[in-house]
Amino acid sequence: MKSAVCPGSFDPITFGHLDIIERASRHFDQVIVAVLENRTKASLFSVEERMEMIRENTKKFPNVVVDSWHGLLVEYCRTNGVDTIVKGLRAVTDFDYELQMAQVNLQAAQVETMFMATAPTHSFLSSSLVKELAHYGGDVSSMVPVNVNEALRARLAGK
Repeated sequence: MKSAVCPGSFDPITFGHLDIIERASRHFDQVIVAVLENRTKASLFSVEERMEMIRENTKKFPNVVVDSWHGLLVEYCRTNGVDTIVKGLRAVTDFDYELQMAQVNLQAAQVETMFMATAPTHSFLSSSLVKELAHYGGDVSSMVPVNVNEALRARLAGK
């Protein structure tokens, strides 16, 4: 079985993330959405909350599973027998960073990285942007699924 991992913090998941996950699911037997426990970022949602939001929005894809990890992504790949990472690219600035990571992952563990260009309708989206807009009461309903929008409203109510 050919598996790939789509890693990220997904805090929260956006339509841009879901676009990449859906498109990757057409090319692999299994796609693992691996939620990063990032020690350098203060998360709005817990790993468990993020995983549940992702599960709700990927249940229509039978070959997508949701998991979490902390530490090196290549170690996750080794442990789970995955040799391909799928990353979405929004702009050249994403490419600069992701290319370095891809080269390190290939050299360190022979794990390939495949880049997918983000659909133009989602090219401006980031979780950080969504959180910032939602924090100030902006409408993010066109950027995130309904359950994520509701979770954002509930979490940020009164702030």
